Amino acid sequence: MSILSVKNLSKDYKDKKVLDDINLSIDEPGIWALVGPNGVGKTTFLNVMTNLLPATSGSVELVGKSNADYTVFKEVAFLQDNTVLFDYLTGYDHLKYVCDVQQLDKKQIDEVTKYVGMDSYVKQQVGTYSLGMKQHLLLAIAIINKPKLLFLDEPLNGLDPTSAILTRKILLELVDKGTTIILSSHNLAEIDRVTHRVIFLKDGKLIQEDMSTYEKVYYHFVVSDVEKTKELLEKHGYNVEISEKGIRVRVENQQLQSITDVFHTANITILDMQKEVAGSEKRYEEIFGV
Repeated sequence: MSILSVKNLSKDYKDKKVLDDINLSIDEPGIWALVGPNGVGKTTFLNVMTNLLPATSGSVELVGKSNADYTVFKEVAFLQDNTVLFDYLTGYDHLKYVCDVQQLDKKQIDEVTKYVGMDSYVKQQVGTYSLGMKQHLLLAIAIINKPKLLFLDEPLNGLDPTSAILTRKILLELVDKGTTIILSSHNLAEIDRVTHRVIFLKDGKLIQEDMSTYEKVYYHFVVSDVEKTKELLEKHGYNVEISEKGIRVRVENQQLQSITDVFHTANITILDMQKEVAGSEKRYEEIFGV
């Protein structure tokens, strides 16, 4: 049984074909990122997947059922933008409603609010929430039924770094437990942190690729002597750039240990070090001509 099966799917708006006879099959848990510029149809794609918008033609099956079968949403969830929230209700009210509709144990409200880090304000009215707090609530609503398939529309929008880290951790834990996630995002750096599987949407067509083919790994070093370090590493054949706080070095395979050995031999002190993974951005530039 496919987790997601899309066959010959099209969606037209008047004379514009937003989705053009697309096919997609996902058969195993994981995270797939849906990527494309604003206006390309990412939200339309997610809305059609979940039958919030009718397809012009074609079919969609979610966890083995037609997306038109409402019972499928006992195993499927969709995190939309915060326009679906009601300002005069509390976060608890929203979660209780989902539990009532899906006949879930109310104990899951306490579990999920603690899990996403919103237990301290879940009883407040949503109208008092910040953008990040609303994102926490939307995530709680989306995962309270422990879905097998989860659609996320810009899940990291409005999150501070701490919340973004927590959300990434939650998404990866969900995959470990068997959930399949399809998320749209503009944040290519965040995509590279959670998945190599990217679906580009261009001219109504899907381009599905493995970003590990394009992946590049860099390390940012804050060191005791920037100029000396740059000169030394370049002599050893490394590609080095001077950054705002130190140097940026392209690293392949097991080279990190070799670089730190160079530092040690030359008595260069590493004051700080940060890893950067780039992959989807380069491919995005190629596909969309940026």
